[in-house]
Amino acid sequence: MADKISLRKQKKFQARQTILTAAAQQFKVHGFANTSIAGIMQAAGLGVGTFYNYFNSKEEVLMTLAKNLREDVEKNISSAGALNQSSTELLELCCVFTAKIIDENRFILPLFISASEHSDKPEQIPQSLSPGFGELFEEIILRGQKSGEFRDDVPTNIISEIVHSIYQTTAFSKLEISFQENIRLKIKILLDGITRKF
Repeated sequence: MADKISLRKQKKFQARQTILTAAAQQFKVHGFANTSIAGIMQAAGLGVGTFYNYFNSKEEVLMTLAKNLREDVEKNISSAGALNQSSTELLELCCVFTAKIIDENRFILPLFISASEHSDKPEQIPQSLSPGFGELFEEIILRGQKSGEFRDDVPTNIISEIVHSIYQTTAFSKLEISFQENIRLKIKILLDGITRKF
């Protein structure tokens, strides 16, 4: 009996992962707005009705993908943090790795920008609609301020908002450099401005 339950859980997990993989591929090719649930399920090789066993909407799939990508960034940062890197190094790594994730998965960029546009009123963003990148930035900034590495005369959430806005301006940049390089250069300027000079 336990084996049957385990096999059923494994099949459900596999079907959910298949849907997420198909959705990510469809979002990359067609964009979020032009992707339909039917298109996702056709790419997944599953019936449309099966979609609703796992997700309520296309938006929920997008949020799940965004949160998975955020977890990838967090794992990368945790590994670096274990090596006793400075807050400056961690924030730069977090920002650059986030830029790479967004560049490779452009379908989450509007979601990322939407979160930054409401960062002054976080209570207006339901938790289910926030991918949580801002919280990652804030944790590292706060760590740097507590250790004396970063200036503390500017509130943590203001610095985090500036970091978020870098992604927004870069998304609309007309400069002839890559998205990732654009972010990397802007983050270097920001870090120079918030790092204490001894």
